[in-house]
Amino acid sequence: MKKRKSLIISLVVLLGAALVVVLIFLTEPTAQRESAAKETAMLVEVTTVSRGTYQPLFVTTGTVKPAREIILSPRVSGEVIERASRFNPGETVPEGTVLLKIDPSDYINALQLRKSELRRAEANLSIEEGRQEVARQDYQQSDQTLDADSEALVLRQPQLNTAQAELEAARASVAQATLDLERTTVKAPFDVHILSRQVDAGTQVAPGQELARLVGTKEYWVETTVPQSHIKWLSFPDGDQEGADVRVHNRSAWEAEEYRTGRLYQMIGAINDQTRLVRVLVSVTDPLHEKEEPGARLPLMMGAFVETGMVGREVSDVVKLNRDYVRKGSTVWVMKDGVLNIKAVDILLSDAEHAYISEGLADGDSVVTTNLATVVEGSPLRVAENGSD
Repeated sequence: MKKRKSLIISLVVLLGAALVVVLIFLTEPTAQRESAAKETAMLVEVTTVSRGTYQPLFVTTGTVKPAREIILSPRVSGEVIERASRFNPGETVPEGTVLLKIDPSDYINALQLRKSELRRAEANLSIEEGRQEVARQDYQQSDQTLDADSEALVLRQPQLNTAQAELEAARASVAQATLDLERTTVKAPFDVHILSRQVDAGTQVAPGQELARLVGTKEYWVETTVPQSHIKWLSFPDGDQEGADVRVHNRSAWEAEEYRTGRLYQMIGAINDQTRLVRVLVSVTDPLHEKEEPGARLPLMMGAFVETGMVGREVSDVVKLNRDYVRKGSTVWVMKDGVLNIKAVDILLSDAEHAYISEGLADGDSVVTTNLATVVEGSPLRVAENGSD
């Protein structure tokens, strides 16, 4: 009886388990298939482009150099007896400022001597003119007729010519002595910034000796380089037309928004041996910013490494697109009708940040700005909620 009871209980449990399994299979939910496009569409951001006229901005780096630089040397020799207090490295002085004086004593004496020689030559000429007048009267009274050469000798023409030549030489000697005396005072030849000085009071100097190194303060140059392909887009001075504007920025010394304005000055016409780029000069007037208020001064430093932004000629009927959105092989990803289109484009030129596209894009095209891991023509796309179009 116990075995039969156990068997019955086991059969009831198995039957109940079977009924539960059947019930689960009969009541399970049915999977619903959704659109494959919704499941695989990639989330992207886009920007709408349009054709127009733009001015490219070519950003390069260059070095500040003087537009005018000289080694100051004396024209006469002697001892320096006086040095101006402003004749020191770092000072800026206007044109005509006396920098130093050389002992003028010898040159004063030489001038006096030359003046006495001049007076003697003037007196000799007056005496000779009187003698010539007497000779002319004697010749006229003699009623003689002589050939031209003999007549010139009788009238003392050679003596007169000699006296006149001596007078001219004496005048030239006085002029030279006066000039030498003036040269004992050494002045700034133009508005200058003093970079170095090699002499002081008591120094013996001679013609050609280096006294100081001076640079002009009216203009500095920034020598930079640009690719040959960019030259045709740059405007250099032509007649009354000035060169294109250039922004000069010193990253290491100025704030991000601070800059100086210069102009394209000249293409040197030589290619850099290492970079194969064309050398270009940018002119910056008032480089030390002396005309501005002290709080706003942005002086250029000789030898400084600066960044230049050159404004190019206008480019018409092109699409201006961030260079990051131009893909491998000069292609651009465009979203059209919810799918990806890979378009080949013609790039007319590129500057530091943008590409200027002449063919391949049209007004209103939605360019994909998102970087995609898988790029297949016709892939479904959907626009992110914070995307721009």
